[in-house]
Amino acid sequence: MAAEKAASRLEDQWRDILSVHARTMCEIDRELHPHGLGASDFEVLDMLVSGTSAPDAQAKTGRAPAEQCRVQNIADRIHLSQSALSRLIGRLEKEGLVERSICQEDRRGVWVALTQKGRDLHAQVLPLQRAALASMLTDA
Repeated sequence: MAAEKAASRLEDQWRDILSVHARTMCEIDRELHPHGLGASDFEVLDMLVSGTSAPDAQAKTGRAPAEQCRVQNIADRIHLSQSALSRLIGRLEKEGLVERSICQEDRRGVWVALTQKGRDLHAQVLPLQRAALASMLTDA
């Protein structure tokens, strides 16, 4: 009986986490939609701005670490399939927010770099995304 109760509590807790995640993503999508972005688009831009690129990026490419990231590093942190992430980056590139380039050391690797337009848009929508997070994740 105790094991069943514990399992039921775990299931409820898991469903609560999923519910908060879904509601928060929808709220971020709603806030960013007028700016042509969704929550996942923002996450990619935010990763590039925050400098989550490989530690040796500057030495290999001459760019500051926060300016670019390997697609594989993004894939490790964004919860999208490889094909969905590729389409998302393609959209961001088409909009002029990022640019892609082949990694010279490993031809299979692809770098994604933030453009000035991408930096500017990120700065514009960052307060909206953070306000949505605060609204959705702060205990009332």
